[in-house]
Amino acid sequence: MFTLVLAVVFLILAIIFAMLGQGGGALYTPIQVFTGIPFHEAATTSLFLIMVVSVSSTLVYRKNKRVDAPLVIALESITATGAFLGGLSSVKFTGWQLSIGFAVFIAFAALFMILPINTDRTGKKRKTGFPYWQRQLGSEQYAVNLAVALPASLAAGLASGLLGIGGGLVKVPLMVLLLNIPMDIAIGSSALMVGITATTGFAGHVAIGHWNPKLALSLAVAVFIGAQIGARFSLKVNKKTLKKAFGYFLVVIAGIMVLKGSGVFPGG
Repeated sequence: MFTLVLAVVFLILAIIFAMLGQGGGALYTPIQVFTGIPFHEAATTSLFLIMVVSVSSTLVYRKNKRVDAPLVIALESITATGAFLGGLSSVKFTGWQLSIGFAVFIAFAALFMILPINTDRTGKKRKTGFPYWQRQLGSEQYAVNLAVALPASLAAGLASGLLGIGGGLVKVPLMVLLLNIPMDIAIGSSALMVGITATTGFAGHVAIGHWNPKLALSLAVAVFIGAQIGARFSLKVNKKTLKKAFGYFLVVIAGIMVLKGSGVFPGG
């Protein structure tokens, strides 16, 4: 009965997270810890579930031309470097400092996602030449400024490594607000990115012996189905509505980070 209830909760969360191109680690781990599951085991299961959500939602997004794979590879390689450096630097800060600092950053990004700031590229002249990387996916054409994208991805990785969170929370606003990438492609690409990041962390935990396959595989079925539903629903939502919804989602995450830093949530 316990696993069934947890599976229903995680199915609902997977729908929400997949719709926004996220993995779900911000809530999967604390929920498990609250139910009495040891933290390291919960973290490992959480990473596994993020991988499942990523695979499930990416299948939908890629079929509908929402995943810019070359862009994912370029940004994710830089982010991984930043995450490594962030992990090494984390000992220099307290959990409270990191959580509050990140909450402020996320709240600031949320403001720009919620406010009616025009990110529509219709009628705008596309910039060409170095350092602009010309991209086309389906009917969408856009140019990514590598001079901004690469250092920003490094910063996103640093934040991810410092705080132990999924880089998707930072990357979607980064891609939309700084790189002018269409919202639906940013979400679809993020769905793949979070899975790549989670895989490396999961491998490390399994090597140490934190793996509970029975629980993880039971919950994986629920999140796979939830991610399929969430990704398909995301395809039908208006871009401006999706952008605003993601902004409100960031506000919730900022609140969770404050609670985590204050010790209300585990891991703070």
